[in-house]
Formats: sequence, C-alpha cells, structure tokens
Amino acid sequence: MTQTPAQRLLLVHAHPDDESIGQGATMAKYAAEGRGVTLVTCTAGEMGEILVPELEHLAADQEDKLGEHRRGELADAMAALGVTDHRFLGGFGRFRDSGMKWHADGYAIAADDIHDNAFWRADLTEAADLLVEVIREVRPQVLVTYDQFGGYGHPDHIQAHRVATYAAALAAVPSYRTDLGEAWDIAKIYWGAMSESRMRAGLRALRDAGDTTSFEGMDPDGPLPHFVTPDENLSAVVDAEDHVDKKMAALAAHKTQITMDGPFFALSNNVGSSAWGAEFYRIAKGTRGPVNDEGLETDLFAGLTGA
Repeated sequence: MTQTPAQRLLLVHAHPDDESIGQGATMAKYAAEGRGVTLVTCTAGEMGEILVPELEHLAADQEDKLGEHRRGELADAMAALGVTDHRFLGGFGRFRDSGMKWHADGYAIAADDIHDNAFWRADLTEAADLLVEVIREVRPQVLVTYDQFGGYGHPDHIQAHRVATYAAALAAVPSYRTDLGEAWDIAKIYWGAMSESRMRAGLRALRDAGDTTSFEGMDPDGPLPHFVTPDENLSAVVDAEDHVDKKMAALAAHKTQITMDGPFFALSNNVGSSAWGAEFYRIAKGTRGPVNDEGLETDLFAGLTGA
C-alpha cells in the first residue's frame, strides 16, 4: 500500500496550462521532495485559442475537439512535472470552458455567447460539492487557487476561485454532506501571484535585449496588468530554480496554447531560471510561518506540523 505523504498540496485551476504557468516549478519541487501534489482542473479548455496552424481544425467552431487534445497535453505536462494525481472537476467533460473576450480596459470578461454547460454557469454548490469530496479524500493542508479576480478577469478563473473558496469552507463543516467523507479543514489557502518588482525587472531585461514584442504593450516603468501583484501584498515565495527545466518542459507540452518563441520562453532566455523559478503567493487563510529577510515564507507548509 502506498503511504500517504505527510504534507499535501491541492491546486485548483480553470484550464490545462494554467497550472504550469502559475505554479509549475512549485509543483515539480514538491513532487520531487515526496510531498503530495493534487491538481484539479475545472474545464478542458475547449474554447482556447489554437496556436498550431495544423491543429486549427480542433477549434470549437470546427470539429470542437480541442478539449480532448488538451487533455493529452495536460497529461504530458504532469509527467514533466512529476505529478501523478490529477483530476478534472466532476470528471472529464463535466464543465466546459466558458470562453472570454477582452474588455477595452485590458482585462478578460465573459464572452457574448456561452455554452449551456459552461463552467461560468455552473451551480456554485453543485461544483463545490464535487471539490468537497476531493478535499476530504486528499486532506490537503494547503490549497492554491486564484484571487477573486481570477488574475486577469477570465470568468473560469473567477469561478474556480469561488468554487475552491466555498468548497474549502464546506469541507470543514462536520455535519455537511457526510456522504462526501469526513470533514477536513484546510489549514492554509494561498492565491497565486506575480511579483511586481520581478515582472518589471524581467520586462526591463527583455527591452534592453531588444525584444519589444514579448509581453507587448507592457512598459517596465508604466502601469502593469491586473495579474501583477505589488510586492507588499506578497506572503510567500517558493524558490524552485532547480526545477525550472521541468516547468519549461510542462509549458512546452501545452503546444496548442504556448509557443516556444512566446513570452514565457523569451523571458527565461533573457533573464535565466530566476524568471520562472521563483513563484509567489498571497495568503488568504491561515497563519504565516517563519519568513526570510524579505518578509516572505519560503515554504507553503511553513508553520504547519503533523499530517
């Protein structure tokens, strides 16, 4: 019988590739250290933009088979990160990617036409109950998801935040849905974040190297998008530079969504492993453990004892 890891992390993401972009290095580091890493993906990303011309026939307005393809990409990404426990919320195909469009102010909003089964339309309690069952099975001490704005406004990211937050609360209630398992209170909840100072430094390095197209429109000294977090709001950083190669391999596995000459790889090439090897977080629940000289925890499990 496989022994349950003493420390267990649960991540809740909206689409395949979100996990590798946001916490790929953390996932790889913790998996390599023998900690439990469970990823729950809420949709298959059926409405994603396809960056590979020969696969454009998979698009929602053509064969509508992108979700199945991205399922395979996600499996390859998880293999690259060393993560063996991955589930789709409610099973593959339970909720569909809601799609999005861009607001004039530069953030995502719900699309004009949304599928009946879109995650954005999911009943909150129904979706949360599916996650409650996972929480009570896995019994994670730490949960990672998006902030209340979903990073950049995507409706599925916002919904994932809502579902994860509600499910964490419901899972801790001893009398709630006892058929879904024994109650479990998650000790610490984090929101994934991107450091403003790191982002500005990375953009500056790109521009100094003559790259004006990666992260187009972002000025190292100007306003930054909603997904960038002021450093004073950060709570933790996981330094996983030794695992950046795994993160980049996971990103490369999401071939329909991320190109090798895209901004993620450009930043890595110009700044080095520090660009994506340090992943930042905001604490949303729980007590912070010991911090470093910058006032940040260096381990999401900091201050926790026992299983």
